[in-house]
Amino acid sequence: MSLRSSSELHGWKQRLGSTVRRQDVLLTAIFVAMVALFSAVNPRFFSLAAAANILQDFSPVVLMAAGQTFVIASGGIDLSVGSVLGLSGVAMALVIRTLNDSGFNPAVTIALGLGAAICVGAIVGLLNGLLIAYARIVPFIATLAMMGAAAGLTIVITGGVEVAGGPREVILLGSSRFLGVFTTPVVAVFLIIAIAWASLSRTQFGRWTYAVGSNFFAARAAGIDLNAHIIRIYMLSGVLSALAGAFVYFRLGSGSPLSGRGGELSSIAAAVIGGMSLQGGVGRMTGSVMGALITTSVLSGLILIGVEPNWQQIVVAALIAVAVGVQGIGGMGRERA
Repeated sequence: MSLRSSSELHGWKQRLGSTVRRQDVLLTAIFVAMVALFSAVNPRFFSLAAAANILQDFSPVVLMAAGQTFVIASGGIDLSVGSVLGLSGVAMALVIRTLNDSGFNPAVTIALGLGAAICVGAIVGLLNGLLIAYARIVPFIATLAMMGAAAGLTIVITGGVEVAGGPREVILLGSSRFLGVFTTPVVAVFLIIAIAWASLSRTQFGRWTYAVGSNFFAARAAGIDLNAHIIRIYMLSGVLSALAGAFVYFRLGSGSPLSGRGGELSSIAAAVIGGMSLQGGVGRMTGSVMGALITTSVLSGLILIGVEPNWQQIVVAALIAVAVGVQGIGGMGRERA
C-alpha cells in the first residue's frame, strides 16, 4: 500500500470515528435531556421502580430492533417482527401449558417451550427470506404479507384469548429482581444484544450484511451467495423477534395474541433514531440500542405524565420522521459497528 493510500485510509478512519462519536454524544444528550424533562414533570420517573419498568419495556423492543438492524443494514425491512413476537409467545405458552399439565419437569418444560418459540421465529424468517430471495418480492411486501399471516394464525390458534397455565417457575423467573432493577430475562437480553453487536461489527457475517446493503451487485461480484445470506438475515430477525416473544411470556406469565401489536413500528423507530439508513449499508447496533432505550423511555414518560395512549404512537411516528429528516439533511456518512 502506498504512503498516500495509507494516509487516506487513516484519514477516513479518523472521520468515521469522529462521526460515530458525534452521534453517540447526540443520542446520549437526547436521553439525558429527556430524563431530566420527565423527572421535572413527574419525579417518579427518576426512580428504581421506573427504571425497572423501562427495562421491561425496553427488552422486547431492543431484541426486535437488533433483528431489524441486520435487515435494514442489508437494504431490507421486516414488518413481521411484531406478529412473530405474538405468534412465538403463544406457541411457547401452548407448549409449556401442555407439558406442565402432563407433569413434565418445570426446567424441561420451559426449555422446550423456548425452543418452540425459536423454531416459530426461524420458520417465519425462512419464509420471509425465501419470498425475497427466490420469489423476488420486495421486502416491504413480503414481510407485510407475513405480518398479516402470522397475526391471523395467532388469532386462529388462540381464539383471541390469552394462553396461561404454566408452572410457577415462569412467574418467578420473570419477576424476581436483583439490585431492584434487573430480572434474569433482562440480563439474558443484554447478553444476546452483546452477541448481536459482535456478530454485526466483528464477523464476516456482519461485513457481508453491510456489503449487500451498500452495493448489491458489487457484493455478488465479490462472491457472496446473496440468496443464502438474505435468508440467514431474515431468519436471524425472526429468531430475535421470537426471543422477544419469550421475554414477554416470562414477564406476563401467559401468551397474549396482541402482545406484538405495533412492534414493527417500535423496532424501526429504534433503528432509525439510532442512525440506521433505510437505504441500507449504514448504521450501528449500538445506535439501535440507544434508539430503543430512547423510544421506550419516551413512552414510559408519557404514561407517567398522563398522556393518552392514542398519542403515544403519534409521538413514535414523529420521532421516526424527525430522525429520517435529520439523516437526509445531514447527508449521514456510512458509519458502522
